[in-house]
Amino acid sequence: MPDSSYIHDRIRTVPDWPQPGVQFRDITPLLQDPKTFRVLVDIFVHRYMDYDLDLVAGVDARGFILGAVIAYELNLGFVPIRKKGKLPYLTVSEEYELEYGSATVEIHTDACRPGDRVLLIDDLVATGGTMIAAARLLTKLGASVVEAAAIVDLPELGGSKLVKAQGIPLYTVCDFAGH
Repeated sequence: MPDSSYIHDRIRTVPDWPQPGVQFRDITPLLQDPKTFRVLVDIFVHRYMDYDLDLVAGVDARGFILGAVIAYELNLGFVPIRKKGKLPYLTVSEEYELEYGSATVEIHTDACRPGDRVLLIDDLVATGGTMIAAARLLTKLGASVVEAAAIVDLPELGGSKLVKAQGIPLYTVCDFAGH
């Protein structure tokens, strides 16, 4: 199986998006190429196939793409964690800080049960706020996050350290250190 450099080398960098000075790491090329998408999914499936898991939770929106496929491949249910106001049923919410302001994520109150063991998936870890808020939501419902996972870590932004400091194990396929 190709290593993480195979995935790293296929992520597109979009300079100055969404604002000047930001180097946006675009994962859509990973999804567009069938071989690369298969390799990416297989990396996660092979990692988690022997874990004792009940559910996969994906964070809005790119975490849905990867999380749903991984849940299917592992024969597990999938739980969406969405931005505020997007879920139609009863929800619990968690607010978190952004660089300029705050945001809120929500989960359905019946998305998981106490004792459920959950794999939490997103596309990348930047400041860690979204991942930590999503993990807190799962914990509010009585589930435990066995591991959080993402395709990309942006270590200079400090998110992966914050996630781990919260006691949440974290796995990422590749990082863009020093960029």
